[in-house]
Amino acid sequence: MKILIIRFSSIGDIVLTTPIVRCIKKQIPQAEVHFLCKPYFANLMETNPYVQKIHLFDKENPLFWKTLQSEKFDYIIDLQNNYRSRKLCRKLKRPHAHFPKLNPEKWLFVNLKINKLPDLHIVDRYFKATKILPFPIENDYRGLDFLLNDADYEKINAYNLSQTFVALAIGSMHKTKQLPFPILAEICKKIDQNIVLLGGENDIEAADYICSQAGKNVLNLCGKLSLRESAVCIDLAKILLCGDTGLMHIASALNKPIVSVWGNTVPAFGMYPYMPQKPDNYHIIENKNLRCRPCSKLGFEKCPKKHFKCMNDIDIELIVNFLK
Repeated sequence: MKILIIRFSSIGDIVLTTPIVRCIKKQIPQAEVHFLCKPYFANLMETNPYVQKIHLFDKENPLFWKTLQSEKFDYIIDLQNNYRSRKLCRKLKRPHAHFPKLNPEKWLFVNLKINKLPDLHIVDRYFKATKILPFPIENDYRGLDFLLNDADYEKINAYNLSQTFVALAIGSMHKTKQLPFPILAEICKKIDQNIVLLGGENDIEAADYICSQAGKNVLNLCGKLSLRESAVCIDLAKILLCGDTGLMHIASALNKPIVSVWGNTVPAFGMYPYMPQKPDNYHIIENKNLRCRPCSKLGFEKCPKKHFKCMNDIDIELIVNFLK
């Protein structure tokens, strides 16, 4: 039996598919599990022992379509459920199922503040797409998978991160999911521990500001590490402070304690840390006193209301106490 799982992006969304991958392979051992994603995200699955083959999504390449068609999949599980993934399923003409994305319910919550969303994590909604398989697939509740290897640790060893430290993931694809620079700097000042800043090249300016304000106990690794190397830092850290971001889900997979601060999005969307065996291992901090939240199911470049109270009015002392 050959099964294709589709999830094009992004970091957190792909990591959240790993229970599906694991449970299918362990519960149908004879199955050959393939995974389809965009090239940038392939390294998230490259060490996953339950995936036999990774396909890179390239809609402009005719060889891409021929390769997928030649695989002759028995079943397709679409965990992306957008226009492109549905088109791909139709084109391959194989039995397929899509996970319930609940876009109408999200629209109601964002625009009318009417919450009709089920109290269900997105991982459990992903499992609904496995109903198409001839054998029932049950959630083993072992959480997420993210396997690191010796090569991932090699570069990090040069930074000598042997001492206890707090990891801060300061970046996000959407600015309204990020804590403002001054607040991050203030948090760093109040933590009497070593701190490592994690982020991409777009976060270097913010990281430089935080370092200039916070003192000597802050190590800035923004823009210097690959995604997997950032995951190593999280694995070595005592705890992670982050927003609603992909590194939060990697930390969940590594069973690290998490303090997660939420801005324009809300946990009710079902994307909070998934740690079924350690539900007390994470703390979510959010401003629940705003009628404008949630203002988007994803995020914005800046606050639509221009006040950004969801982050600017967050309780800094509460964050610091959890980190201590």
